[in-house]
Amino acid sequence: MQKLSGLYVITDEHLITEKDFSQTVELALQGGASIVQYRDKSNNREKRRYQANALRELCNQYCATLIINDDIQLAIETDADGVHIGSNDESLANAREQLGENKIIGVSCYDNFSLALTAEQTGANYVAFGSFYLSSIKPDAKKADTELLKKAREQLQIPVCAIGGINSENAALLIDAGADMLAVITDIFTHEDPKTASKNISKQFY
Repeated sequence: MQKLSGLYVITDEHLITEKDFSQTVELALQGGASIVQYRDKSNNREKRRYQANALRELCNQYCATLIINDDIQLAIETDADGVHIGSNDESLANAREQLGENKIIGVSCYDNFSLALTAEQTGANYVAFGSFYLSSIKPDAKKADTELLKKAREQLQIPVCAIGGINSENAALLIDAGADMLAVITDIFTHEDPKTASKNISKQFY
């Protein structure tokens, strides 16, 4: 199973045009993204399958990890490395039953440490906390603070991802607090140069 650390970019159908989809994500990978989550909330199954397959090829090329957001069937069809699920999605047990033991399952835990403990105990491979800063993608998201990351580093055995309004200016604070991964959407995919934006965050892990 791949090491879960570094810059974790999440695609967004409103920020990346279909025409530029593969090229834009490739720039993020060239800048150092180590994990890509395919997140598309549209009902266009054909487009979703096409784009997920394109990401599978790109992640293979750049030795990156491919995660599918909340679509176990699509993850199976495209041989993704795993899925990410939230509180209203498939249960972790059901996801594990369908995907098998060798796939990655990440779980959103928002600002709730007890959710993270339960996720770890029931077989999650990583947990995500947030939103740490104001997010234009989810402006009403629950707010998390860095004490949560410190507590996770002390008590959890699985990697921890931070999400929500993260950019090159606030990334170091979250890494220092205990985040193994930083999930970024807007700061990468609204930047005029996603490669540079990715590099500016990725280099802070080393």
